[in-house]
Formats: sequence, structure tokens, C-alpha cells
Amino acid sequence: VQLQASGGGLVQTGGSLGLSCAASGRTFSRYNMTWIRQAPGKEREFVAGIRSGGSTAYGDSVKGRFTISRENAKNMVYLQMNSLKPEDTAVYYCAARTPGGMDYWGEGTQVTVSS
Repeated sequence: VQLQASGGGLVQTGGSLGLSCAASGRTFSRYNMTWIRQAPGKEREFVAGIRSGGSTAYGDSVKGRFTISRENAKNMVYLQMNSLKPEDTAVYYCAARTPGGMDYWGEGTQVTVSS
């Protein structure tokens, strides 16, 4: 499984940004997908996840501001980020877990929120 995240950039506080993650694999619809971020000097942080069935979960710091979605026909997962804060600055990674329990990570995309 190969994953490629895109859509990062520089945005002002209060702004919005949308991230995309393209995945390979013929059984993408069965993958559980996750967005994870890591800020400089900090540990990795769970941002949002979406199961194969469509149920979603969010980290406490992003609830109400971020929305994860997926488009199985295109092997895509998205993260819409609204009301961005400087503390959202991080490298954002998408990750996949296959039904067999294998985890795959893509290269991250940098999100910088200026104050």
C-alpha cells in the first residue's frame, strides 16, 4: 500500500486548509484510514480516523474543527481543517491499516499556521 498526502501549506490563524491522501490498493474500501500529525519536538498525535464502514473519530484538540472523509471509488481520504490555530502546525501523515492488520504510512505534508 502506498500513500501520498498533499494539500499542506501556510495559512493564517482562523483559516482553512484541506488535505488529501491518495492510496494504492484494490481493497482500499476495507482499510481503516488515519491522519496523524507531529509537531517539532513533540510526539505524534492522533488527529482523525475513519473506518472502512465510515465511522469517524477525532482527537480532542481538533473536534469540531476538522472533518475526515473518504471516497472509496477514488482511493482517497480527506481532512478538512477549519478554524486553524498555530498549535495545529505540524507535519500531517496519513496512515492505513489493512484488514490483515498491516500498517502503512505515507510521506507527510507540512501545515503551518501563522499567528
